[in-house]
Amino acid sequence: MQKTNFSKITYQLNNLLFGFLSDTWRSKSIGLISVLTGYFLFANFLTKFISEGKNELIMVPVIIVFIEIIIRIKPSSSSKFFYLWSLVDKLRIGAIYAVILEAFKLGS
Repeated sequence: MQKTNFSKITYQLNNLLFGFLSDTWRSKSIGLISVLTGYFLFANFLTKFISEGKNELIMVPVIIVFIEIIIRIKPSSSSKFFYLWSLVDKLRIGAIYAVILEAFKLGS
């Protein structure tokens, strides 16, 4: 097939949207397990602190700072810490999903 601008754009768009399908089963399953683990741990964490009703003013900024640090320290993809960072990032995604779901449960 000839390399036209349109074919380059469609290839990049396809890689962006469906690039995760080309990963191995090991990386897909570890990513899914880490997202679900992040959701489970953080949902329990939120439930504990909501039921106690204290230290919310301290815990919320600590959680926000922790999430921002995870986002900001992204290593390059050739680094040996990239795989560990991607697991921690997927834990973060699960945690954010737990916060959003808990907010919908509380109606706020």
